[in-house]
Amino acid sequence: MPFFPVGGFQPLTAARLDAVAARHGATVPQVALAWLLARSPNILLIPGTGSPVHLEENVAAGTLELSPADLAELSELG
Repeated sequence: MPFFPVGGFQPLTAARLDAVAARHGATVPQVALAWLLARSPNILLIPGTGSPVHLEENVAAGTLELSPADLAELSELG
């Protein structure tokens, strides 16, 4: 169960996630969710939220297409 995708909450991780998110015009949580979805077709994400805005962002992460370079960069962090 991926509670801390993309290496957890380390400063170096945050900087790289910020950079990937900025390249895609996305939020960091969207990038983390998209990265998990790209790792394997048998991963089921269950992100919790109490906010309709965050729910919309979480759903939109399913359409975010990370490049092979993005995936490689983020996989180095995990």
